[in-house]
Amino acid sequence: MLYVIQGADLPDSLEHRRAARPAHLARLTALRDAGRLVLAGPYPAIDSPDPGAAGFSGSLIVAEFTSLEEAQAWADADPYCSAGVYASVSVKPFKQVLP
Repeated sequence: MLYVIQGADLPDSLEHRRAARPAHLARLTALRDAGRLVLAGPYPAIDSPDPGAAGFSGSLIVAEFTSLEEAQAWADADPYCSAGVYASVSVKPFKQVLP
């Protein structure tokens, strides 16, 4: 089943995000390579594809997991959590209708 993982960034977390990004992307790449990643990306803090120093306000991941518990465990182990990027993370089941 698909699950949505949404992380909300702490204020002024851009430097922590930059430092943890390689490890975060490695985990996403592993999901993609396993055919389980639908989409992933950050929310720019301002209306711009490159927010610069404004940074990001959070992230969205849609991926396939065998259960809500597995999705939650995967989200809890994200480097952005341990690096102090996210203030909170929510995980919810998702039913894709389109495309």
